[in-house]
Amino acid sequence: MTIKNLDKTYNPQEFENRIYEEWLDKDYFKAEANPEKDPYTIVLPPPNITGQLHMGHALDHTLQDILIRWKRMQGYEALWLPGTDHASIATEVKVVEKILKEEGKTKEELGRDEFLKRAWEWKEEYGGRIVEQMQKLGNSCDWSKERFTMDEGCNKAVREVFVRLYEKGYIYRGNRLINWCPDCKTSLSDAEVEHEEQGGQFWHIKYPVKDSEEFLEIATTRPETVLGDTAVAVHPEDERYAHLVGKTLILPIVGREIPVIADEYVDKEFGTGAVKITPAHDPNDFEVGLRHNLEQITVMTDEAKMNDRAGKYAGLDRYECRKALVKDLDEAGFLVNVKDHTHNVGTCYRCHTVVEPRLSDQWFVKMEELAKPAIEAVRSGETKFVPERFDKIYYHWLENIRDWCISRQLWWGHRIPAYYCQDCGELMVAREMPDCCSKCNSTNLKQDEDVLDTWFSSALWPFSTLGWPDHTEELKYFYPTDVLVTGYDIIFFWIVRMMFSGLEQMGEIPFKYVFVHGLVRDSQGRKMSKSLGNGIDPLEIINKYGADALRLTLVTGNSPGNDMRFYMERVEANRNFANKLWNATRFVLMNLEKESFDEEKCVKNFTLADKWIVSRMNSVSKEVTENLEKFELGMAVQKIYDFTWNEYCDWYIELVKPRLYGEDEDTKDAALYVLTMVLENILKLLHPFMPFITEEIWKHLPTTKDESVMISQWPKYEENFVFEKEEKDMELIMDAIRSIRNIRAEMNVVPSKKAKVMVVASGDAYDAINAGRSYFMTLASASEVILQDEKKNIPEDAMSAVVAGAEIFLPLDELVDFEKEVERLEKEKAKLEKELKRVNGKLSNQGFLAKAPANVIEEEKEKQEKYQTMMDQVLERLTTMKNKMK
Repeated sequence: MTIKNLDKTYNPQEFENRIYEEWLDKDYFKAEANPEKDPYTIVLPPPNITGQLHMGHALDHTLQDILIRWKRMQGYEALWLPGTDHASIATEVKVVEKILKEEGKTKEELGRDEFLKRAWEWKEEYGGRIVEQMQKLGNSCDWSKERFTMDEGCNKAVREVFVRLYEKGYIYRGNRLINWCPDCKTSLSDAEVEHEEQGGQFWHIKYPVKDSEEFLEIATTRPETVLGDTAVAVHPEDERYAHLVGKTLILPIVGREIPVIADEYVDKEFGTGAVKITPAHDPNDFEVGLRHNLEQITVMTDEAKMNDRAGKYAGLDRYECRKALVKDLDEAGFLVNVKDHTHNVGTCYRCHTVVEPRLSDQWFVKMEELAKPAIEAVRSGETKFVPERFDKIYYHWLENIRDWCISRQLWWGHRIPAYYCQDCGELMVAREMPDCCSKCNSTNLKQDEDVLDTWFSSALWPFSTLGWPDHTEELKYFYPTDVLVTGYDIIFFWIVRMMFSGLEQMGEIPFKYVFVHGLVRDSQGRKMSKSLGNGIDPLEIINKYGADALRLTLVTGNSPGNDMRFYMERVEANRNFANKLWNATRFVLMNLEKESFDEEKCVKNFTLADKWIVSRMNSVSKEVTENLEKFELGMAVQKIYDFTWNEYCDWYIELVKPRLYGEDEDTKDAALYVLTMVLENILKLLHPFMPFITEEIWKHLPTTKDESVMISQWPKYEENFVFEKEEKDMELIMDAIRSIRNIRAEMNVVPSKKAKVMVVASGDAYDAINAGRSYFMTLASASEVILQDEKKNIPEDAMSAVVAGAEIFLPLDELVDFEKEVERLEKEKAKLEKELKRVNGKLSNQGFLAKAPANVIEEEKEKQEKYQTMMDQVLERLTTMKNKMK
């Protein structure tokens, strides 16, 4: 038999792509409806076709891949369903920019059909890029089931849901106040508005009471909207203004008459206790206006410029109008004062333009009834948040939800399946365009120009991707999914909508767990962004260090729901870990001469070290599984890392070397059996986290039974491999060896110098040390181990250490060549004298003290203190050594 050795150096670039292609060729990622297995399903949050893989994706995907690979090894039919999102606004912006740059045309000049053709070309060109990048990371998705939110099946699902909700009265068209982005020129849902804290001002303005010398003072952050005011409201219990309710005010500058109304919406403690009401430009004012039947006056265009209703300010940008109007108010004596004020301003989540509330004919989903089952599903524990604290955000959003504006004034997206008769005006909602008008039989029909909010199709993702509305085998088998892995920043964007959509259309929750992770921040704790220039490209790291090092960095120390900082030093450290595992494997392979062992015979020949490492491996397997079940992925991988590096590589391999080089074949076989068995289990435990290196090593181990580690069985806890006493004994021995090494390091004893070790112990500790004598010879450079149960014949100057149940002594004359040590110390003393002379000279120089910066002087003082401490230690040691030589 020929053992195939690993390459001398670990170079992930040489095998990662090859291994991924092998996995694809062998269909390891594919999952089918299989009645003989339990399903385990994760749907990938679909990345936008506009972008490329960033660190947030890399973290999100790594966590999902860990879970899916683990469950696959546990024997589940594990489906990780991938796909991409059409990202309506973001993609349209990109395509518009591309057309303008390359052709000098607007989308309107191209026309809808030609523009959509360009958008689909964009999707073909860029949509596949992010998939290639995901594969570089090692994502074990079932690519045969890859979906796109605008593919034919998803489009069918969207139309079906729209029609069903419309027929049940949940979808309606209405003229309501919506969030409007003047830059993207489209409506936005509440979830698409980001609130940023900005510095602003409160303008205090006097509104004259008609036929009176009295004024009513209001305060506003948006004086340009004064032009659309239709009332001023006060609280019904506010005695200050009770006499004014029902009276008429004259709108400053405009001269229009408006009423004073009483409404409980007003907070009488805030500001002046009087609030201007502009129903067409503020969501709260809109509701007040409906209650009091107020006129809705729109004073801005869709570009946030003042319209004809703004009088002389027509055509001005909203902020230009603000300046001009404030100036006029001041000159006319209506401006009382201006106060600085910091407040939250709504901005577009895509372009960050300040959003303008605007009255508009739009399509809405009634949310109140749909929200109730979604709230109950989490309250009852059907769906659980990990960590649990994130359910508060979920409840807050759903309990305060407004109707969802789902129409967008864009061309790229799912076009609303509503049709208008051009002859009689009849509105029809249907899955396909009707042949004729249901009212007048006209064939002159036109489809609604608007498209649906991106999140409308994303809300159906857990079931539309499995074939719904058709009753497919995949849908029946894989739904509901098991876990949704996502960042906390899209709980209200996406999770809420998937929950109510799944419950409404499927009658079941879409997922059992929502595993929430934090953001990846830079090493200073800042959010990664283009503006800060602190983004790190995951592909660059993969190309330099390998995907495994990146994945390990992203999951190590990561705890559910918490942000993490990304350090390049950790990537390098994790590549070093991979290198450590690689070299340990090479050592095993170099000593391996057979493919299999007589397991029963090997177990009979287990030594203390064998039982210890096997028992520890057993415990680690159990603990790691428990951590994964609780979504504690960072804790799980830390245990595997520590066990691999500290216990297997640094201790066990060193402990067994004498047996491998000895003549006793039985103990050699037992050692190799344990080395390979534990290594195989390490590879299994580590595989979900570091899939490439574990697969490459697995293929080189002649003892492995499965052709891939991915399809091997996840390690199980085995009672027959529990050796509690041996674990305890070995820990004692290792503590003792560490103590001896520390003493030798303090005494500057070279590793090659052997020295006597004396141990005083009793009971179990005595037995343990006795059983591990040979380990002291190998790992503690012991010339002999003298074990005794009482303190006698211990030299007075022996160096000592205490461990549980035992005292260790190292006679000084065994450790040190006194003449050489005195010679070394004299050289050290001379060097320190020179340094102290230099630093003392500086600190006694008045010119230096007067001119040097304070931090430089402080540094010199610190050096002085350090060198003096070192000198004191050297002198003390010199005295000890010279006394020993007398």
